[in-house]
Amino acid sequence: MKQVVYTIRENAPLTAKVWRMVLSGECPCDRPGQFVNIRLAGKFLRRPISVCDAGEDSLTILYKVVGEGTEQMSGMRPGETLDVLTRLGNGYDTAKSGQNPLLVGGGVGVPPLYLLCKQLLGEGKKPRVIMGFNTSDEVFYEDEFRALGVPVTVATADGSYGVRGFVTDAMKGVDCSYIYTCGPLPMLRAVYAASDVSGQYSFEERMGCGFGACMGCSCKTKYGNKRICKDGPVLEKEEIIW
Repeated sequence: MKQVVYTIRENAPLTAKVWRMVLSGECPCDRPGQFVNIRLAGKFLRRPISVCDAGEDSLTILYKVVGEGTEQMSGMRPGETLDVLTRLGNGYDTAKSGQNPLLVGGGVGVPPLYLLCKQLLGEGKKPRVIMGFNTSDEVFYEDEFRALGVPVTVATADGSYGVRGFVTDAMKGVDCSYIYTCGPLPMLRAVYAASDVSGQYSFEERMGCGFGACMGCSCKTKYGNKRICKDGPVLEKEEIIW
């Protein structure tokens, strides 16, 4: 964990509810799938946000406006600064991916898969991506993934764009060596049931401290209790207890 003060370079909406914020400062993570914890004025608890992309001097996060904290973030302008705890969580392990990994994201579970996809490509792997949303109005980052040169399938629950149904409908007939996934709990459970290969599942959980001190986000696994913020948010398929 490291505390860094970032300067906002860009903060703009991608959809009616999802925003992209680009921050200037040092690289915020050691591996894809990690998250940052952002301090906001007037708020007691920091806001945990997954890292979408990172460079030597920049950090990109995508966030959904769902409460007072993220509403406050959406009103921030370029030039303002943010106090951020970085390098939080364990992140994804790409060494286990095999040659043809499948990346499955639902809603705001999509962002951490972008940096993961870039790293897998850099290692010579051939990932493909499945993204799930409720409607066509909620779709984001499809073009960014396609620009990486990977196959992308979008599923919408109402059938207004792409495959009608859920990510598991889009998974049918897809062969892969491994699965990396992030999204709401019902989606993770469905992906688990639909897959016959191993994988890593990134869990969303309410957090207090964000670095393992308060024990507020503990969950049971086959190998004992783990803290989602520190021992996770990524868990191996074989250790998950539903």
